[in-house]
Amino acid sequence: RFCLPLVLASFPTMAAGEEITPALQDSWGDFWLFRFFVNAAGYASIVVPGFLLIQYFKRRNYLETGRGICFPVIKSCVFGSEVKSVHQDDGSLPPRAEPTESSTARQVIKLLFCAAGLQASYLTWGVLQERVMTRTYGATETDPGEKFKDSQFLVFMNRILAFTVAGLYCALTKQPRHGAPMYKYSFASLSNILSSWCQYEALKYISFPTQVLAKASKVIPVMMMGKLVSRKSYEYWEYLTAALISVGVSMFLLSSAPNRTVSTVTTFSGIVLLAGYIIFDSFTSNWQDALFTYKMSPVQMMFGVNVFSCLFTVGSLLEQGALLESLRFMARHSEFTAHAVLLSVCSACGQLFIFYTINQFGAAVFTIIMTLRQAFAILLSCLIYGHTVTVVGGLGIAVVFMALFLRVYARSRMKKRSKKLPPGETPVQKV
Repeated sequence: RFCLPLVLASFPTMAAGEEITPALQDSWGDFWLFRFFVNAAGYASIVVPGFLLIQYFKRRNYLETGRGICFPVIKSCVFGSEVKSVHQDDGSLPPRAEPTESSTARQVIKLLFCAAGLQASYLTWGVLQERVMTRTYGATETDPGEKFKDSQFLVFMNRILAFTVAGLYCALTKQPRHGAPMYKYSFASLSNILSSWCQYEALKYISFPTQVLAKASKVIPVMMMGKLVSRKSYEYWEYLTAALISVGVSMFLLSSAPNRTVSTVTTFSGIVLLAGYIIFDSFTSNWQDALFTYKMSPVQMMFGVNVFSCLFTVGSLLEQGALLESLRFMARHSEFTAHAVLLSVCSACGQLFIFYTINQFGAAVFTIIMTLRQAFAILLSCLIYGHTVTVVGGLGIAVVFMALFLRVYARSRMKKRSKKLPPGETPVQKV
């Protein structure tokens, strides 16, 4: 009696005459809200026993009483070394490589390499993401084909490859001594896989350009989450740019094209899923920022988060029986297999390009490259998949990216000003 209205309420449309794709009405198992709770139940079946075990070892004072072959593993997972950095920024990023005697041409080549790697990785990732979630596979003249519906399997594919790449990198290179209790990565991991799931699932209900604009506006909830989780304070220009971004996104979302199709309609479900993505992703970044108080490299963070991401997703898939079903889908459609593998490769390579770019050129240059990537992603999606953007929508996009570049410029000015302060005097806000 109560579930039916709740589920049906998640699908009202924002324009009269819109229809919901028949593929979304096949069964109760296809409703995103139902799948969300099923996935959450699968994660809870791992989180709850793990929480009870952690509390048990802490109550027993296992560090003092524990012995045996399992002691190092339990100590690392539950207690860690509990040694934190004096300054939070000490472990958040590796030391930036300053160009001492390097030629200008070599630095330009490095910058072009980083920009090309980031653009290629994430533009390909965006195009494939939209292809996998919105198009059918195996279509012929007599058979309409079938869509791949399990977003959680795509999350698992991305995480298993990222886990492998990060593990190999940590094994082959010298890393800081790890001190964080491993279980603390599970919080960021859980929010990360939920945000990724919402991101994939939202493409069933909204257009890709809408999703990109919504992702660009996540600085607003990130600031709100920063106040709640890390007790951060912000400058006036950060509030100004956040307001400009919200105005630009609103202009884009409220603009309407005369020839909208079902695939590009922004539905209530899509908005809810985008909100879920932004909330979960905001928590992930702030929790990871707090974890960097332990001295660790970004690749160690990538490895720790993906260990739990693989555990959560494969456990939930096995409990639902969805893992075998997705593998059978891969066996039926070789094109999907290629897309899923390439999607995972682009995601893992993109992470490594992020670390390398920030290490070589700093966060400001990286932010500019990624902001341009978002603009290119919207343009590419419109060209390939035929999305239409009105004049008002185009102005909204321009306002968003103007605010993002203004944000980068103001942040760099603040950093330069903080470097010029006399010794012992600190700026009002750490940016």
